[in-house]
Amino acid sequence: MGKDRSLVRASDIGLWGFCHRAYWLAQVRGAEHQNPAALEYGSRSHAAHGARVKRASRLHTLGLVSLAIGLALLVLLVLLAPLFGW
Repeated sequence: MGKDRSLVRASDIGLWGFCHRAYWLAQVRGAEHQNPAALEYGSRSHAAHGARVKRASRLHTLGLVSLAIGLALLVLLVLLAPLFGW
C-alpha cells in the first residue's frame, strides 16, 4: 500500500523547510537517509518525550481531582461542624 500523498505532516513541512532537496529525495525518490542511527535516536527521543508529556498530563488531572475532592470535603466539614458542635 502506497503513501497517502494527500496528508501533509508537520515533519514533512519541517523537512521541506530545512532542505527542499532532502524532502524531495526522501519523499519522492525514496532515498535512504545517510545517518539512519540519528533518525532512530530522534524517533526514540520523541516517543520518550511523548510518554513523559502524557504522564505529566495524567498527574495534572489527578492533582486537580484530588484538589476538588479535598475542597468538597472541607466544605462538607464546615457545613456539618455546627451539627456536631465543633
